[in-house]
Amino acid sequence: MQYRQDPKSGNNLSALGFGCMRLPSSTLGRIDLEASEALVLQAVEQGINYFDTAYLYRGNEEALGIIVERNDLRNRIFIATKLPHSRCETLEDIERFFAEQKARLRTDYFDYYLIHNVTNLTQWDKLVALGIEEWIDRKKRAGEIRQIGFSYHGSQSDFPHLIDAYAWDFCQIQYNYVNVNYQAGRAGLELAASRGLPVIIMEPLLGGKLADGLPPKAVEAFKRCDPTTAPAAWGLRWIWNHPQATVVLSGMGTLEQLTENVACAEHALPNALSDNELACIDDVVDIFDESNKVNCTGCNYCMPCPRGINIPGCFSAYNASFTHGRYEGLKQYVMCTGAGSNDPRWASDCVDCGACVKNCPQHIAIPDELKAVRKRLQPALFPHIIRLGSKLMG
Repeated sequence: MQYRQDPKSGNNLSALGFGCMRLPSSTLGRIDLEASEALVLQAVEQGINYFDTAYLYRGNEEALGIIVERNDLRNRIFIATKLPHSRCETLEDIERFFAEQKARLRTDYFDYYLIHNVTNLTQWDKLVALGIEEWIDRKKRAGEIRQIGFSYHGSQSDFPHLIDAYAWDFCQIQYNYVNVNYQAGRAGLELAASRGLPVIIMEPLLGGKLADGLPPKAVEAFKRCDPTTAPAAWGLRWIWNHPQATVVLSGMGTLEQLTENVACAEHALPNALSDNELACIDDVVDIFDESNKVNCTGCNYCMPCPRGINIPGCFSAYNASFTHGRYEGLKQYVMCTGAGSNDPRWASDCVDCGACVKNCPQHIAIPDELKAVRKRLQPALFPHIIRLGSKLMG
C-alpha cells in the first residue's frame, strides 16, 4: 500500500480509502454485517487505514462501529463521518447528531469530521449563524474532532468561496476522468492543494460506471492500450496520477473488488501515467460522453421516492439502452420497476413532486429525466403488456 501525507496533521493516509456507503447489504438495504466485517478486516490487513461513512448512510455507522469495536481496530484506522447539516435548524440539532454518531461508531472522537454535501456558501453561512464555528472550536479543544472538513457537490465557481470561508483542515470532492470540469473539478483540486489541504476524492469510478459500465468501444480502447489493466484500475490510476489527491475512496462491496483495488494501489504513484496512456483515457472519455445520458452515480440520495419509483434503477437502464442497446435497457427497466410484481412502479408514476431533486448531489433534473426514460423504455401499453404476460406465466 502506498501512503500520502496529510499536510495539515502529518497523518500518513492510505492512498486507497474504504468508502463504506456501499457495504454489502440485502435487497432490502439491510447491511450484511458478517460480509462487511470480512471486507473491513481484509482491508485493514492490506494496509487501508482511512474509512469513510456518514450519518445518512443507512445502518452504516452502526455496522462500522460494531466491526471496529469487536476487532479492536480503533487505534489502527482513521474514521471519517459526516454531519447531516440539512437537518440542523439549531445548534442543539448539531450536538444531538454528533452525540448519536459517537454512539453509533462507538468512539469518543472522529479523526476526520465533515459537513456533508455542501453545495454553496449560503449553507455554510446558515451554520455559522447557528454558532457552528464556536462549536467546532470546542470539539477540537476537547479532542472529539481531530480534523474538520466538508464534502462538496456544488458549482466550480462557488468552491473557492467556501474554501476561504473557514480554516478547514481538509475537503472531499468528486473527481474522475469524465468529471474534470464538473463540480469542484480539477480547478478545485488544485486550489485546495495550493491552500495546503489534503483532498479526499469520492466517486473515482462514478458509482461503478467507469469499472463495469463502460461502453464496449471504451473497453476495447483500453485493451488496445494495455490488455492487462482492468477499466477500474485505469480510473483509479488516473486519479493517483495527480499529486494533489491524498486519498481515493472506493466503495468496495466484494473481496474481489478489494483485492483488485489494493493491487492497483500498490503502484499509486503521482505522475506515473505515460503520454500514451493519458491519450487513451481521453479517447475513452469521448466514447463515454457519447453514450452516457444521465450522470447518475447510484448514490440513492434521491431515495426513497414517495411514489416508490426506483430512480437510480431507471437511469441505469436508460443509460444501458444507449451503451449496450435498447434490448438490454428494456430488460433492466423491467427488472428495476418490479414489473413482475403485484405493484410495479414505472417512470410514468412520477408526479413531479420534486422531493428527489433537492437531495441529488449531481443536481439532476430527475422528473424531466424520468420523462425521457418513459419515452425511450416505456412505449404505449407497455405496462399493460407486461402485466398480461406475467398473469399468463403465473
